Amino acid sequence: MSQINVRNLSNENEDGAPDIVGVSTFSATSYFVPPVGNTAQRPQNPQGGDLRFNTDTASLEYFKGNTIGWSQIEMTSPDLDGGARAVFGSGYITGSDNSDKIDYVTISTLGDAIDFGTLSAKRMYHCSVGSRTRGYWMGGQTPGANNGVASIYYVTIASTGDAIDYGDLSAISKFGSACSNATRGVMAMGQSPAPTKVDTMEYFTLSTSGAGKDFGDAAVDFRNGAAACASSTRGIFWGGGTQAGSPYYGQQIDYITISTTGNALDFGDILTGRSNIAASFSNSVRGILAGGLNQPYTGDGSTIQYVTLATTGDAVDFNGDTVLTAGHEYLSGAADSTRGLIDGGGSGPAATDAIEYIQIMSSGNALDFGDLSVARFSACGVSNGHGGL
Repeated sequence: MSQINVRNLSNENEDGAPDIVGVSTFSATSYFVPPVGNTAQRPQNPQGGDLRFNTDTASLEYFKGNTIGWSQIEMTSPDLDGGARAVFGSGYITGSDNSDKIDYVTISTLGDAIDFGTLSAKRMYHCSVGSRTRGYWMGGQTPGANNGVASIYYVTIASTGDAIDYGDLSAISKFGSACSNATRGVMAMGQSPAPTKVDTMEYFTLSTSGAGKDFGDAAVDFRNGAAACASSTRGIFWGGGTQAGSPYYGQQIDYITISTTGNALDFGDILTGRSNIAASFSNSVRGILAGGLNQPYTGDGSTIQYVTLATTGDAVDFNGDTVLTAGHEYLSGAADSTRGLIDGGGSGPAATDAIEYIQIMSSGNALDFGDLSVARFSACGVSNGHGGL
């Protein structure tokens, strides 16, 4: 049996794993062994391209330079039994109340959602992120707590069951937005407490439990009801209500480097001002924004648009629409490496149970996928196969 020790990678590619230079083939019995250790054991003076296996995250990571730091190596398709799952949690049921229901689907198939479990409290206007193993829901509005809540709950995506307490944000929040890579979730706080709009962001480590910590500030003051998605290195926040007056619904797209802390930077603009929580999701190359409420109060926006996550610039028309019949506000989204799902949503008090899908790297109108177990809007979605992983 042969063994190859690899220290350095080159020909790094922003939208995939870097190449291992000098190794052309491996036989069936060959392997290479990188350095192994936990996050605290990372080398003090790494060089760009250094490779190691992180035992905290159970994944290979490589050093992308002092500005970006360590990044997990992306897989073009997740190694997941049965395919990646999308899990949709809570939301508002038409003519009823907030729901505590959790549903799931397998993204690569078609069909109606299946019962997963319940959140510990009924909520809407919350936000969510996912890792390879867990889905998290943060903040939101619960019955009797119209100003928002601070709680964070999680589920194990590959199983079923009720959500478990993770910890709390540093402050109550609703109308927030969030994104994640494989190790860290970052949340723009939205309203904290309602109706006070804030520009603060918090982060938390996905594999542990505890409280949210300060990350930095959004590039636009007073943003709420924005949407968010991520690659393994960058988080994207787009649209959202800004301040009283015109334009109330923002067009700006911000980005952050997830593994660091600091204020968000300007990425570009979306096609028109958009708020009331459009659906957003990504693979490792593209970020997608679908639906939302047009600026200012001109009706539900059905358009789908995208950005290339590794660059900066304005959003591009996807040349297709989401066709949900009950409206396009308070949508939710989830994705694997090829397909994105758009679910729920509504207009005013009316909600839909529809789930639609698109092929992320193509263009055109969304197609029917199936139905949620009950019609509701603001049912935040997570997946264990999205672009941040």
